[in-house]
Amino acid sequence: MARDFRHGVPGQLTRRQMEILISQLRECYGRVVYAHKAHEKCCDIFLCRLNRLKVWQIVLSAATTGTLLGALLEHGKIASIVAAGISAVLLAINAYMKNYDLGSLAQKHADTATSLWDIRECYLSLLTDAQANAISEGEVGKRRDKLQARLAAIYKGAPRTIGKAYTSAQKALQVNEDLTFSDEEIDKFLPAPLRKGKS
Repeated sequence: MARDFRHGVPGQLTRRQMEILISQLRECYGRVVYAHKAHEKCCDIFLCRLNRLKVWQIVLSAATTGTLLGALLEHGKIASIVAAGISAVLLAINAYMKNYDLGSLAQKHADTATSLWDIRECYLSLLTDAQANAISEGEVGKRRDKLQARLAAIYKGAPRTIGKAYTSAQKALQVNEDLTFSDEEIDKFLPAPLRKGKS
């Protein structure tokens, strides 16, 4: 008989069933790791775009002012045409920034990443407890279901990630090994009594 974790029906899982459950937890953990990193990268990308656009606003405003002053002082028709062109570009940037609040969007991605960080760590703890047989099989299922409910609530309010952020997250996790530490690196963060390679 299949065990229903949601209702805490007593019973013992076979080794194969427990392997399947742990496999599912590993898959969920991996997805959350990627989602967390993708939202972090989205935040970075939108903040970078916002800063770049603000710099362009300043540069174009200064260029427009300078060109208009030149046109007024020298009565230059060419300077007026150049100023009008620069103003049109500046207007387009201002309209874009009005329609797309990049600062707010970056903050939403940062908030989502923070929430996903907590879920990521909970999945890691659950995996550790399950593989160490530190909690009952029924508890593994209950905690998994609670995490799924919390994750669904986070995703419901989360902004969509962009492809560039996912690619950047993939590089950070697979190439730069953002979440990977050697024993030596971890030892540097810990007090002497907790170090693996005690010296």
